[in-house]
Amino acid sequence: MQPGTSAGDGVALSMLQVTVGMPVVDSAGEQVGTVSAVQAPGTEVRPDTVAGITEHLIATGYLRIDGSGFLSNDVYAAGNQISGVNAGVVELLVPREHLYRAAS
Repeated sequence: MQPGTSAGDGVALSMLQVTVGMPVVDSAGEQVGTVSAVQAPGTEVRPDTVAGITEHLIATGYLRIDGSGFLSNDVYAAGNQISGVNAGVVELLVPREHLYRAAS
């Protein structure tokens, strides 16, 4: 780790690379969907999830992902679930099943 940085800085840097419209893949390389919103850590924009998860997503920052596939729901990826961006694709550290479902 570089002097003057913290583990949280990596999350913020990864999120700075993400833009709306980017495709998202999970840790197995499976298509999850497309980024529909990016919120930095500490945002005041509340995600549409249940209490407890909402606070975690606000603290870590999050991506809202429009789900892909038949009958897919939108999901949220916390900032600490993002591996990075490679060739314009957001790569996650977790499988799709570990993402947070949108409430509606």
